[in-house]
Amino acid sequence: MRIECALVRHMEFAGRALDDWNELKSAAMVARLGTISAASDALGIHRATVTRHVDSVEADLGAKLFQRHARGFTPTELGIALLRIADATDAQFGELQRIARGSSDEIAGEIVVTALDVLVPFVMPIIDEVRIRHPSLLVNIVSSDRVLKLEYGEAAIAFRIGRKPDHPDNVVLKVATIEMGLYAAPTYVARHGIPETPDEFAQHIFVGPDATAPRPPYFDWLDENVPDDRILVRCSNVASTYDAVSAGVGIGFLPQEKAHLGSLRSVVEPDASWHEPVWAVTHVDLHRSSKVQAVLEVVRSRRETVS
Repeated sequence: MRIECALVRHMEFAGRALDDWNELKSAAMVARLGTISAASDALGIHRATVTRHVDSVEADLGAKLFQRHARGFTPTELGIALLRIADATDAQFGELQRIARGSSDEIAGEIVVTALDVLVPFVMPIIDEVRIRHPSLLVNIVSSDRVLKLEYGEAAIAFRIGRKPDHPDNVVLKVATIEMGLYAAPTYVARHGIPETPDEFAQHIFVGPDATAPRPPYFDWLDENVPDDRILVRCSNVASTYDAVSAGVGIGFLPQEKAHLGSLRSVVEPDASWHEPVWAVTHVDLHRSSKVQAVLEVVRSRRETVS
C-alpha cells in the first residue's frame, strides 16, 4: 500500500500531461506480459515506442519499474503497483465513456458499430434502415479483425460470428445465419471444369485458409476431403478469398449471398454444418441506451429477412 501511495504521489508531482497516459499504459502492458514485443503486439504500436514509453515513465518516477533480463522484464514492486493502478484507471475511463455514450435519450450523435469484414455486407442493410429511421444518427462502422472491447467503450454494438459469445456482462441477440458454400468462378470452370465426385478433388485447385485465419467447420471439411497439396492459394480472410475465387484462381468457401452477387457457381451441395450464426453483442451498461436500442429494433425486425 505504501508503494502504491508513493507511486501516486510520483505521478501527481511529475508534471505528466494527459497525453502521457499512453506511456503509462505501455509500461503497464509490459508489466502484464513480460516483454516489449508482446506489449507492442497487444497495443498495436512499434516496439521502439513501447521502449521509449517505459524509459520515460521510469525517468519521471525516478525509480525502476522492471528488472531486465534475457527472458524479458520482471516488474519490481513499484511496477506491480503501476499495473494495479493502470488497470483500475483504465476501467474507470471505460465506465466514464459508457456513461457518456448512454446518457442521452436523443437518437442522434454518433454510435460505433464493429464487425468483421465478412459481416459488413450483412450489417449494411441494417445500418441503412437505422439511418432512414433516425437521420440525425451518425453510424461509425469499424471493420476490424481485432475484437473491440465493449467493456472499455470501444464500440456500442459488435456483430460477431461463430459460437455464441458468453461474456457475463454482454447481452447477445441472434441476428442471422450465414450460409456457406464451395464456389468456383465461370473462368475457372471454363478452364478446369467442376469435380463431379470427391475422387476428382485431387485434380483441381483450391483456395484455403492460411495459418492466421479462423477455423470454422467448413475448413475441417476441406482438410478431410481435399489433399493438402491441392490447396495452392491460401488467404487470411473472406475478402481475399472472394477476390481469389472471383478471379478464377481456384475453388473456395464463401458466403452464399456474396457468391451469388459475383455469379459464382456452386461446386458441391452445401452441408448444414458449414453455416455460421451471427450475433449482435452489447455491453449491459449500454444495452438500454436509446442509440443501441434504435439499432437493435432494426435487427429484430430484419432477423427473418437476413437469415
